[in-house]
Amino acid sequence: MAKVLLGVDGGNTKTIALVARADGTVVGAGRVTECADPYAVGLDRAVTVILAAANEALTQAGTPPVGSAAFSLAGADWPEDVADLGRALHIYWPEALVVNDGIGALRAAVPDGPGVVVALGTGAATAARGTDGRTWHSSFWQEPQGARELGVRSLQAVYRAELGIDQPTALTERVLARLGEETVEAVLHRATRRGPSRWREPAALAGLVLDAAEEGDPAAFAIVHEQGLSLGRTALAAARKVGIDGLQFPVALCGGVLRHRGSVLEEALLSGIRSGAPRAWPVRPPLEPAAGALLLAFDRAGITVGGEVGERLIASLPPDALFDTHPGSIPV
Repeated sequence: MAKVLLGVDGGNTKTIALVARADGTVVGAGRVTECADPYAVGLDRAVTVILAAANEALTQAGTPPVGSAAFSLAGADWPEDVADLGRALHIYWPEALVVNDGIGALRAAVPDGPGVVVALGTGAATAARGTDGRTWHSSFWQEPQGARELGVRSLQAVYRAELGIDQPTALTERVLARLGEETVEAVLHRATRRGPSRWREPAALAGLVLDAAEEGDPAAFAIVHEQGLSLGRTALAAARKVGIDGLQFPVALCGGVLRHRGSVLEEALLSGIRSGAPRAWPVRPPLEPAAGALLLAFDRAGITVGGEVGERLIASLPPDALFDTHPGSIPV
């Protein structure tokens, strides 16, 4: 059998693997809805999750031999992280490349040249490339700015409104309906009670606060606008780190949260970055951040992804639902 290329994107909520032939056709995909960040689950568990996603994709492809592999991983933050993950994965793929997931997102969104990527899913990742090819990724510099933080802040707004600290908000009715609860106290109890039934994933509420912001609810608008500005300032910092803030460059916006049909978050984000990089312009890349690991595997194999190869890859990628943490929770 001809050798294939393997790319794995390991995140804090899901891990996705893609397998492609050298002509760009994606022939296998795997998804494990588990954290692959060694900081959260430990190195052994993270590697187990990564291998499970890779094996699912390779099995779907017919278990072909792997010629080139790349892993774009949350938790590959410091040099020792990359070394530890590399040692574990090199048992299976000796020449595999291991990078931070921000670098994979950058490869998918800005194929070459200077640019910045903001990938917004359950969490957030920012990365930049300079004119000289050097890169920077946000890693632990990144503040909580993803769907989880939007959900957390929407719940806080509902609690504050219930106590009369802040004005009433349309978020209250939306959150109660989404969670099937009759009172705000029931929501708070659900989110904080002891035991295995405790509800822990506020990221599923991100769509609610984005919708309410678009419709003009003051509390929701403040949450989304402030988060957008913060994301933009982080993107500006990334541009400065690689020396492109004074240049014209693309800002790639990707991930499930930034697929929302509204404009409040995006406009605030662009305002944040243009405060110091006025010539930055937004782009919507055709590839998901998870595809970045596969592209890095192509690079490692010396295969140029352009022309027909690139067209086949885009055309054969799985549906968006594979890449979403909460399919359907962010209206697009």
